[in-house]
Amino acid sequence: MNRPARFLVIRFSSIGDIVLTTPVLRALKTQIEGGAEVHFLTKKSFASVVESNPYVDKVHTIEIATAEVTDELKDLHFDYIIDLHANIRSTMVKRNLKILDFTFKKLNIEKWLLVNFGIDKMPTTHIVDRYMDTLKAFGVQGDGQGLDYFIPQSEEVTLGDELSHGYLCIAAGAAHIGKRIPTETLEDVCKTFHGKVVIVGGNDDIEVGNTLASIAPDRIFNEAGKRSIHASASIIRQSSVVLAGDTGMMHIAAAFKRPLVSVWGCTVPEFGMSPYGDFENIILEPKNLSKRPCSKLGDRCKYEKAGRCITHIPASEILNAINRLLLENRL
Repeated sequence: MNRPARFLVIRFSSIGDIVLTTPVLRALKTQIEGGAEVHFLTKKSFASVVESNPYVDKVHTIEIATAEVTDELKDLHFDYIIDLHANIRSTMVKRNLKILDFTFKKLNIEKWLLVNFGIDKMPTTHIVDRYMDTLKAFGVQGDGQGLDYFIPQSEEVTLGDELSHGYLCIAAGAAHIGKRIPTETLEDVCKTFHGKVVIVGGNDDIEVGNTLASIAPDRIFNEAGKRSIHASASIIRQSSVVLAGDTGMMHIAAAFKRPLVSVWGCTVPEFGMSPYGDFENIILEPKNLSKRPCSKLGDRCKYEKAGRCITHIPASEILNAINRLLLENRL
């Protein structure tokens, strides 16, 4: 072979899942004998998450269907496919390219058993390490460096002097209701926590952010809906401690190794997607709710009548975890 081996890595969504693929990208680029040319296929709406990654040579995107890029991918004559999504779309790509592929085991049956019958057949292995298993044939191993997230210089946020001594960053958003920390809980946290607070999130979180900022406008700042993913990541990177649900922002905080309190509701860490890496973090889950997990994605809750699972975690417990991390890190 007169050129480095050419890999196509596939993960279509979403923010957190893509961040969790970054150890694979880094390992391919740095450990393959003779070098590797690494391409990444994802949805256009998530392309920015990997476009600045120095371990990725080119990002390919689709809006809806893989047919949008089939000819483009065929012309590149890839040597291998690393399928980290294992769904219908990635199967179509593999069928069309007809090259050797290595596919991540999604464990949908095991998740279904855990959600529907409470039968835990899930491995104790984190999903990142299961992603890495797809590279075993190449002699590639995890390097213990954790996750990556790269922010373009133009997207770095310069914070005001009022935040120069540190702050709590609250990632208010979540794609599914079972992962969203209730506004009432966040209000109680903000009323009791007397330090600076910065809220990040998307357009759907503007109202929540405004509600929290109204508690103490001199020390609580709402950036939800005002910042890009990269700019929000920059705010997370500069924080003293992060509060988040089981979301993409939780994984971005893990990539920067920020002290992290993650609050879990209808999903569980046993799915293999807990904060990854060697850094200080505290996982909070509701106690005495025997039916968890409620769903694979957090879109359904078995305790709806009694309040969603995540509502059973009191603000006092969250605040204690935040203060513990601040004390341990002398922040």
